[in-house]
Parts: sequence; C-alpha cells; structure tokens
Amino acid sequence: MDDRETQISEAKRRLRAEALARRDALPEVARIEASLAIADRVLAVLDIVPGTVVSGFLPIRSEVDLRPLMAALADRGARLCVPAITAGRLAFRALVRGAELVPQGFGTYAPGSGAEVLEPSLMLVPLAAFDRAGRRIGYGRGYYDGAIAALRVAGPAPVTIGIGFAVQEVEVVPVEPHDEPLQRVVTEREVIVPVPAQV
Repeated sequence: MDDRETQISEAKRRLRAEALARRDALPEVARIEASLAIADRVLAVLDIVPGTVVSGFLPIRSEVDLRPLMAALADRGARLCVPAITAGRLAFRALVRGAELVPQGFGTYAPGSGAEVLEPSLMLVPLAAFDRAGRRIGYGRGYYDGAIAALRVAGPAPVTIGIGFAVQEVEVVPVEPHDEPLQRVVTEREVIVPVPAQV
C-alpha cells in the first residue's frame, strides 16, 4: 500500500468512526422514528413492479431498522433478499416470512444455505458514512462494492440506494478505485440525488 492509499484508508477509518459514534449516540426512540421516516421516504419515491427483486438488510447495532420498509415492499409485490457472506463475498438469499435466520458473522443474520439465491435489481445499501456526491463508507471489508460491481458486470446494473441517518453525512468521502457510488441516499430528512445524477 503506497502513501496515498494509506492516507485514504486512514481518512476513511476516521470518518467511519466519527459517523458511527454519532449514530450510536442517537436515542433509541429517535432511531425508531427516523427509521419509520426513512421507510416513508423510500416508499414515496419507489414505483415497485410486482416481482422486482429488492435486497435489504437486517439491522445490526444502531443501524436503520429496515424491517417495516421491507414488509411494505413485500406487500407491494417485491421479492425480498438479504446478504449472506459466502466464500468471502455477498450472496443475496431470498427472505420469506418464517424463514430461519442463521448467524453470518459481524452480528448479521440471513436465511440459511438452502434459501434461494437472487440477483437484486434494487439494492438498499447500509453505510457507515456518506456524502452528497453519493459516495459511501461501509464497514471496511468491501463486500457491497464487490457485490455491486459483480451485478453490474453480469448486467443490468442494480439501482443502489444508500440508507442511513442524517447524522452519518460527512463533507467528502475519499474515493478508492473499487468504490461503487450510490444513485440515491435516503435519510429521515431527505432523498439525496447526487449531482450530477447517476441515473
């Protein structure tokens, strides 16, 4: 790793830690209310065609709780999936009511290995930090960047919507070559469309 890569990595580590500290500091009631507001905003901008495959995520630690949103999307006919870590990458396993969830490491859960693997055309992407250009900082392992890139190569590229609380916004996210930009970011306050728009 050269000096510039080291500087970017350190900057991301600092921004991640600061944004997650702000997120962790939100009172539980505020996180619940903000999660519901995020669900309302996403539902207001999405026109879901029945059968659309949507990847969401089950919350860990102080993340946005997407479960009410995912239930509403299922009611509109979406096929839901969530990420599972397999062989060092993400696979998106179908999430159906009553499915048994198994630990994936890092505090995450997903349906077991017998669940159907889907290719999402719409991805609701967790994040540690984001900026108004649609750049995100994840949790440092690159799983989502790799998954988005693989889906784009297989085609067609998925629509990516970052999901986070407003307190996770930072002024500028440093960019590395493997970083995948988001097409939208939704917080409890607004829907952010990066400029120039990427869709």
